[in-house]
Amino acid sequence: MANGINGLKFEQKHGKARVRVARVWKNEDGRHFFVEWSVNVSLLSDCLPAYDRGDNSSIVATDTMKNTVYVKAKEHTKQIAVEDFAIGLGKHFTSFYQPVTTAIIKIVEKPWERICIDGQPHDHGFKLGSEKHITEVIVEKSGNLQVTSGIEGLAVLKTTKSGFEGFIRDKYTILPETRERLLATEVTASWRYTFESLSSIPLKPLYFTERYQDVKKVLVETFFGPPQVGVYSPSVQSTLYHMAKAVLDRFPDISSVHLEMPNIHFLPVNLSTKDKPAIVKFEDDVYLPTSEPHGTIEASLSRIRSKM
Repeated sequence: MANGINGLKFEQKHGKARVRVARVWKNEDGRHFFVEWSVNVSLLSDCLPAYDRGDNSSIVATDTMKNTVYVKAKEHTKQIAVEDFAIGLGKHFTSFYQPVTTAIIKIVEKPWERICIDGQPHDHGFKLGSEKHITEVIVEKSGNLQVTSGIEGLAVLKTTKSGFEGFIRDKYTILPETRERLLATEVTASWRYTFESLSSIPLKPLYFTERYQDVKKVLVETFFGPPQVGVYSPSVQSTLYHMAKAVLDRFPDISSVHLEMPNIHFLPVNLSTKDKPAIVKFEDDVYLPTSEPHGTIEASLSRIRSKM
């Protein structure tokens, strides 16, 4: 937060990063639930004397923040969404400590998934998946609130129904136009909810967990299209826009969506020599996978009344 020191503008915050916590909930029927979180806490507070006079009496120790994460994890005796855990932490820090004006809680949830054995969900067995569930919650002492959720590392690929034509061509352009190419990306998505106060948060248990799964499903379905026929993508930009719009169309409790979708290239392989002009002839079948360089495409789509 901004303060003045000796005629100078001064901004500060402090917190604890990468507080790792795992939580197991055990139902009476023997089924277990498991999460692993990496928690970042940042506090904005009226603690100017700590900086200009060495007076630490208004400082919340970062070790205390770490311990609070574990205490609050213990206090939640029922399974809880990562967003609700972040909201609870933010509410605690802003209400329990008088100098704290705003708490910013960022959490990354590791993708542990229940494993199936012989087609049956295991009661207490889990495997590590791929994409991560992320959230950032900002809680102010006044009760004002911002909740953002998202996905990191959602890797998707389709082997057809993608092209790229009609782009600017000049003396530096060698990329051929095509209506048939492989399209691959690793989606990073974030979306902000419409809730603006602690009192407006839905009371339904695991509301945010269900919404996360719903949004992921819409993003994936829009990228791929129907299972038998798919959907044509004229560019990553077009696909990105339709994915973001599908989320806003489907979920009125989401005010804005931000998507990052790098174009991860799979290069056609053609091999030839002077004596053998077609050792390998490319027919949309043999590719060289690459990770860099890659194209970068990102955009945000918001409702007009959104503050994002």
